[in-house]
Amino acid sequence: MHYSEMFLPTGREIPSDAEVISHQLMIRAGMIRKLTSGIYSYLPLGYRVIRKVEQIVREEMNKAGAQEVYMPMVQPAELWQESGRWEYYGKELLRFRDRHERQYCLGPTHEEVITDLVRNDVKTYRQLPRNLYQIQTKFRDEVRPRFGVMRCREFGMKDAYSFDADEAGAEISYEKMFIAYNNIFRRCGLRFRPVEADSGSIGGKYSHEFMVMAESGEDAMVVCAKCSYAANLEKAEIVSPEKKGGLDKNWLPLESVHTPDVRTIEEVSAFLKISPREIVKTLIFNADGEPWAVLIRGDQEVNEIKVKNYLGANELELAADELILKATGAPRGFAGAVKIKAKVVADYSVMNMVNFVTGANKEDYHLKNVNIGRDFAVEAFADLRVVEKNDQCPRCGGGMQFVRGIEVGHVFKLGTKYSKSLNAVYLDKDGREKIMVMGCYGIGIGRTVAACIEQNNDANGIVWPMPLAPYQVIITPVNVKEGDVLHTSEKIYQELLAENIEVILDDRDERAGVKFKDADLIGIPLRVTVGQKNLVQQNVELKDRKSGETRIYHLRDIVAEIKRIIAESLNPPGHHPPET
Repeated sequence: MHYSEMFLPTGREIPSDAEVISHQLMIRAGMIRKLTSGIYSYLPLGYRVIRKVEQIVREEMNKAGAQEVYMPMVQPAELWQESGRWEYYGKELLRFRDRHERQYCLGPTHEEVITDLVRNDVKTYRQLPRNLYQIQTKFRDEVRPRFGVMRCREFGMKDAYSFDADEAGAEISYEKMFIAYNNIFRRCGLRFRPVEADSGSIGGKYSHEFMVMAESGEDAMVVCAKCSYAANLEKAEIVSPEKKGGLDKNWLPLESVHTPDVRTIEEVSAFLKISPREIVKTLIFNADGEPWAVLIRGDQEVNEIKVKNYLGANELELAADELILKATGAPRGFAGAVKIKAKVVADYSVMNMVNFVTGANKEDYHLKNVNIGRDFAVEAFADLRVVEKNDQCPRCGGGMQFVRGIEVGHVFKLGTKYSKSLNAVYLDKDGREKIMVMGCYGIGIGRTVAACIEQNNDANGIVWPMPLAPYQVIITPVNVKEGDVLHTSEKIYQELLAENIEVILDDRDERAGVKFKDADLIGIPLRVTVGQKNLVQQNVELKDRKSGETRIYHLRDIVAEIKRIIAESLNPPGHHPPET
């Protein structure tokens, strides 16, 4: 492609509404333009990168045995009502009515549609397993779209869905997708890590997020320094402590203390001159309309996702003042487990505490020397808190590190969550009706592109890894009006095209500095500079965008050298090209 013919509006100024580097550079490099809040148009350069990601995804999904389909973005309300998600999904689900007053939504995901598709055509065990995928547009009505295409409302996504006869088959399907995802992101040239994660609104029993490591990432995760364990903060596990015996020997008499207008942990700690570690917080939650008291040590933070999963609640929120008053008999700030009118569950951090302080369920009073077993009972101890830096790895006992990343993919073991509610059944070998076991697997295509930029940039612009670069080479004539500079550039350009190398010829009548800045901004991996000074010796200059290394090559050697570099970049040692 000749630069003079390209729709490539680059810019020098940083957009005022672009918070992260990928958003800034995608606009400056002429990749995207904003249409309205959270909705973007992809310009030619940006769309070429999108297509590169899609091609890698297709090759690895096909290699793993998945088959591509394409499903409607507009989905009828009846399917979502049948699965029970019409109300549960929340305001991110954009609902509307057609001219006949029939209800629809714009699909944020396709579990209902794919399950309906399969249940109508798969009838026996002989038709299983099946894994179907699509690359298609999704819409989620984000309350605050931000970070450009990383958290927008309309976005491209690869979503796949597996259907198996039993859990053993579902485990095999999950493992195939797990391997395929590792291959996809490795081929994209990304530094990433799969981490254990919560399934969220998708549901299911088990899931992994694929996180691209980047300091600018909006997601925090913990990784073990010794083993492969990694998890996001919502999922990161806490090792259960050993239950200590003989704690009752140290119990002191229960004591009620007047604490006027003292409510928070900090206020109680200061008033009683004790450490927050000696206090037990009692948090009242509304779990599907039922009050639950969750106990946690005063210096720890409760993990609401863990609480929700432990209780098996569809909806969980901190209780309103009315429910707190009903459960404790006191206003907010004085809750405790003694004589509370709610079921009580405690975090592991409370398990071996003795003589601790809690609220007294009486306004302006707290209790000292509270002890579990004497003063109240708990339903169970569980992992209900947020992981901290000094926690040990739950797998090997090693130290944990906090890092940041960007979620680009997510794989779920759905079980029978959708197949049961939508009656996706099959007949087994004995003619008995069984429910299919499902999995689902998503990749954010645009997010992957943005995450790649977050990980690969410098002060001058984007630094594309070769597999995702919109073009592999840019040829820069220093002065298109000088000698045979433009003629030689055109000759190299045609030779590269003949070798199926993706190349731009910057034929603009601009100063060399302007061309160099644009080439660095859009991040093309290799730049061939053609100038009259080097041409006297039949030489041209080749610069590597990533390393900054510059070398001089004879005209007869330049195309062969470029081919060699590209081949090594796309097929590093140990890499096996995908099957076609």
